[in-house]
Amino acid sequence: MERVLDLLQWPAMLLTVVAAWCIGSQRPRRRRIGFCCFIASNLLWTLWGWYIQAWALIVLQFCLCAMNLRGWKKNLQGEPS
Repeated sequence: MERVLDLLQWPAMLLTVVAAWCIGSQRPRRRRIGFCCFIASNLLWTLWGWYIQAWALIVLQFCLCAMNLRGWKKNLQGEPS
């Protein structure tokens, strides 16, 4: 189990990179995918941070998740209905 938790940082990192790529898109749908990836990476980083007892990392992920949810909402508001 510890090995699996050690490996969490790699999918978290990959999701973060994919999310950053998607967020830069002109397309609202691709930005939504980016926000979903960012929120998933926040979850994975939080789990990994809990495992290694990195409390500042966990607080950071909660703050970033709140900003990602705000971005999600603003992205929806900017879409044509």
